[in-house]
This record gives sequence, structure tokens and C-alpha cells, in this order.
Amino acid sequence: MTSKRPVSARKYTTLLAHLGAIAVMLAWGTSFLSTKVLMVNGGFTPVEMFVYRFAGAYLILLALTWKRIRSNSWRDELTMLLCGVCSGSLYYILENYALQLTTTANVSMLASISPLFTTLLMVVFYHMKLKMGVLFGSITAFIGVVCIIFSHGESIEFRPAGDLLALSASLGWAVYTIAIKRITPHYSSLFITRKMFFYGVLTACPLLFLQNEPYHLQLLFDMSQPQYLLNMGFLVLICSCAGFFLWNEVMKALGPVSSNNYLYVQPLVTMVAGYFLLGEQIFPLGYLGCVLIIGGLIMADKIKK
Repeated sequence: MTSKRPVSARKYTTLLAHLGAIAVMLAWGTSFLSTKVLMVNGGFTPVEMFVYRFAGAYLILLALTWKRIRSNSWRDELTMLLCGVCSGSLYYILENYALQLTTTANVSMLASISPLFTTLLMVVFYHMKLKMGVLFGSITAFIGVVCIIFSHGESIEFRPAGDLLALSASLGWAVYTIAIKRITPHYSSLFITRKMFFYGVLTACPLLFLQNEPYHLQLLFDMSQPQYLLNMGFLVLICSCAGFFLWNEVMKALGPVSSNNYLYVQPLVTMVAGYFLLGEQIFPLGYLGCVLIIGGLIMADKIKK
């Protein structure tokens, strides 16, 4: 009986991790609605969106973890700096600027390559044995994402500058996923998330100070237009504080490769949310994409050989 308890506990933890990953994708997949309200209607710039959102999240997490400020070593501190830049300022700002230089379809497709980058980096740096189920499942899910992108009638065009920025953002997220693996056993997810937000905001502030457009921070305190504060609150509390904290817990339980495969679900959630909340039509290619994404995730998790 005693030998079965650890196995049962691991299965329970794994199940919770899978449910947590789905919850994060639901939040991150619908975050585009709030971002659209703030950027299109409110005029917030991409850099403003990042700095205001993650600065607010940092202050909240600092209030929860203020008793501990520094890491155990400078090596760990540099690792958290790397994670904060790769998953924060570098990823979001590169992706936003890529949208100005190439098509939305290009950015969406290239950003979806991140799980494949993660798998390759794990093979190179951690000598992970590449399971065929993981490889074929990732490729199947990626094809599903491409189907969803094409279902909107968008086309792929070769635009080197924007495409390289989008590809760099995708690689940056993969580097964050690998780098954080070393420090997660030694710190709480709240502490790691807070440090990541700090370094992300710190490295993005120079770009905010240099922007030529006027700042829009005052809109968040305009009670005659509460939609801006409500949408920013959703991005700060749910998508940033809760989302990244839960995501770091998911990576502890599932590992970098399995957890990152859930990123393929994000375009699916965005498509479904657009249908119910914005009335956007779902085409047959979109349904095929849903099937391929879900099938790819099942394939990656269940096929061992």
C-alpha cells in the first residue's frame, strides 16, 4: 500500500498541472480582448501596455513577498534577469514591433514555434531523449495553429525584418523556459514571478521614456471611462499575477516541454473567444485546427515511443 501512495500523489499533481495549464491558456487567450480595448480605443502604445501591466503586477507581488528581496546568489539573480527579459520585455516588445513590420499571420505562426524551440534546446543543453510522440504531437499541434491562422483569410508574406523579430521573440520565450528550470526547485513561484516582472519592467523603462507619443496613464484613473481600468485590472491580476505564477507551477510539475506544448491552445482559445465575445465567424479550417491542436497535445502526452 505504501508504494502506491507516491504514484497516486504524482498523478494527482500532474492532473492539477494540466488543469492549471488550461486555465492559464484561457486567461492568456482572452487577454487580446483587453489589449485591443486599451491599444485601439485608448491609444496605449505597445511599450506602455507592457510597462503598466507588469509594473502593477510587480507591486502586487512585492506586497506579498516583501520579506525577501534578493536571491541566494548572483548567479540565480542573473538567471532571473534573463528570465525577466526573455519572457517579458524582449518577448512582448519584439512581438508588438514585429506586428508593425510584417503580417499578423506571420507573427502568429512564428510565435507558435516556441514549443519546438524548447524541445530542441532541451535536447542540446540537457541531453533529453527526444520522444517521437512529443515531436509528432508538437508538429501536429503546430499545423493546427497554422490552420486557425489561415482560417481568417490571412496570407503569409516574406518580410525579413518583422519575421526575424517575431522569430527572436519565440526563441526568447524558449530560452526563458529552459533557464527557469534551474532555479524553480530553490524558490517559490511567487518570488520567481516577482523578480521576473521587476527585470522585465526595468529593461523596458528606457523605451517608455524615449517614446515620442504622449502617455495614456491618466485614462486608467478616468472614472467616466471605467473600461480602461477594468481591462488593465484583468491583465494585471489574472493574466500577469495569477497567470505567470500558475504557469511557473505548471512547469515545475510537467517540465518545460510538456508545459510549453499548451501554448498551442492559446490561438484556439482566442478564436473561440472572438466567436462568442466579438461575433467573429469560425470557418471549417478553424475547426480542423481545433482537432489538430487537441490531437497533438494528446499525442505528445500519451505516445511514449
